[in-house]
Amino acid sequence: MDDFIQYTINALTLGSVYALIALGYSLVYGILKLLNFAHGDVFMVGAYIGFGMLNLLGGATSPVVPVWLLLTIMVATAMAGCAVIGVAIERFAYRPLRDAPRIAPLISALGVSFFLTYSMQLLFGAEQRDYNAFSLDNGVLFLKGFDIGNVRVPLLRIVIISSAFVLMISLWLLVNRTRTGKAMRATSFDREAAAMMGIDIDRVIRFAFVLGSALAGAAGVMFALRAPASVTIGFVAGLKGFTAAVIGGIGSIPGAMVGGLMLGFAESFTQGYVSTRWSDLAVFTILILFMLFLPQSLFGRADISKV
Repeated sequence: MDDFIQYTINALTLGSVYALIALGYSLVYGILKLLNFAHGDVFMVGAYIGFGMLNLLGGATSPVVPVWLLLTIMVATAMAGCAVIGVAIERFAYRPLRDAPRIAPLISALGVSFFLTYSMQLLFGAEQRDYNAFSLDNGVLFLKGFDIGNVRVPLLRIVIISSAFVLMISLWLLVNRTRTGKAMRATSFDREAAAMMGIDIDRVIRFAFVLGSALAGAAGVMFALRAPASVTIGFVAGLKGFTAAVIGGIGSIPGAMVGGLMLGFAESFTQGYVSTRWSDLAVFTILILFMLFLPQSLFGRADISKV
């Protein structure tokens, strides 16, 4: 029973990160019908921005601000920095190709992905970067928390899970309860009709990239708090975030959340009960099974054919 509880906590932590990445894919695809394959690398850049802010504020061993403020600043800075990158990507890599054949923006997305990866490698090297979160305030993030039976739930995991859920719920409220959210939903249904109704399509698309990239930045910091980061983490994390979005129904916010959590549980329980070597296989096997037997995904909608 203790093992089950531990694997469940691990699953919620991993799934929360994957869900945040998946939300970025869903936001952009829902509006542009574009798969932003550079999204995983934006996630990676967010982890590096958090690392830079950590060092700027004294490092893990001697921060100049309280731990809670340090984490808030790291996440906020990563979100802001990645939002700026998202705007730049949309403006220079995707907007000129908006009316081009679909293969063109797809190739552009892959080019942006390589550009971000190798730019970060040239700037910071290929070695791993460790936040050394265990050293923060004498290990407060690991030593404090609560117990479930014989399992210790450290404060770090509580922070990651709760922060991710707050961000996901905030996004859902923004999309469903605000004027900007209504404009985003209208654009996702019919871009031309939304433009005729006076909606600024460019502004809506730009805002979608801002939101998606900001969430990826937050996910990057949360990921790096529990594992070392390198310039290559964006590739696999991006694939898993995309898988989560597809499983849940790409374009669906609830679907991205559920898909991310499903992948987190699949990966965690496979690592715990089978082997760490089989976890990626389990994740992508789920994707194949969904494509074969449930192609509309969990929250997907059938496309409407106009005749």
